[in-house]
Amino acid sequence: MKIIIPMAGMGKRMRPHTLTIPKPLIPIAGKPIIQHLVEDLSKVCREKIDEIAFVTGFFGGDVEHDLLQIAKNAGSKGKIFYQENALGTAHAVLCAEKILEGKIIVAFADTLFRANFTIDESHDGTVWVHKVANPGAFGVVKTNSENFITDFIEKPKDFVSDLAIIGIYYFKDGANLKKELQHLINSNIQKEGEFQLTDALQNMTKNGKKLTVGKIDEWLDCGNKNATVYTNQRVLELKKSEDLVSKNINVNNSLIIKPCYIGEEVELSNSIIGPYVSIGNGTKINNSIIANSIIQENAVIENANIDNSMIGSYVEYQGNRNNLNIGDYTSITQDL
Repeated sequence: MKIIIPMAGMGKRMRPHTLTIPKPLIPIAGKPIIQHLVEDLSKVCREKIDEIAFVTGFFGGDVEHDLLQIAKNAGSKGKIFYQENALGTAHAVLCAEKILEGKIIVAFADTLFRANFTIDESHDGTVWVHKVANPGAFGVVKTNSENFITDFIEKPKDFVSDLAIIGIYYFKDGANLKKELQHLINSNIQKEGEFQLTDALQNMTKNGKKLTVGKIDEWLDCGNKNATVYTNQRVLELKKSEDLVSKNINVNNSLIIKPCYIGEEVELSNSIIGPYVSIGNGTKINNSIIANSIIQENAVIENANIDNSMIGSYVEYQGNRNNLNIGDYTSITQDL
């Protein structure tokens, strides 16, 4: 089994955080988003994942090293492929054409999920979906009585289905997927200037391939600040039986309300932390109340009352606003 993870997007909806780090490497509950994804996929695969291909922009050597290490930790060989131009989801997958053979999982990097299933390898492919209340905001699928997909519709104006595509796919024959993707490019089949993976899948069904739907218990999005903070909360809830608070922290006259993740060498003084807070290594918090928030590494927070917030690495913040979205290397001091 091989996994292809397209992640070359600029993550504009997650700015300012994505100005200094690719969105899939933003940590939640102590791990990068993409590491959670790889671990979740490993749990649902019946067989070993031999290779993990990351389709990136030119993010630099440090990012590529981190990605290859995530693959190595999963017992797989990591490979880096580049998508130089934002030409759509189908183009992104085809950038990893050198490994498009055999069994393939395609998983887009800002999608986390909670599910109890294993991949059914008896069909040509599986598209994972989740029922949503507002299908007009998503790509959706229609199915027949046998649960096979008959149609793919992007952001339907009228109701046709509430089964939204979450961005995770299984293909039994990677070579056939490669052929369908190349057909889009060769025939210049685009929508709004991009080659779409769903167009390739629609053509697969027309050519007789049987694609079924897989359903999940919960779809966790990391598309913007509020969604990411909520996903952090849910991941901490799901891991509440685990001790995610480092032993190597300095706690002085402070209360930690679990579930929380607290990294190494964190200092807490005269503060209340939690629930649903993730704090990165080396952060110092004094005289503050923090709940339902993500704070990255080496930040300094003082005299603050924070909720529903994301605060980047090396931030210095003093103030009492409770809904913040502050990127790395920012210093803010408010009059109290």
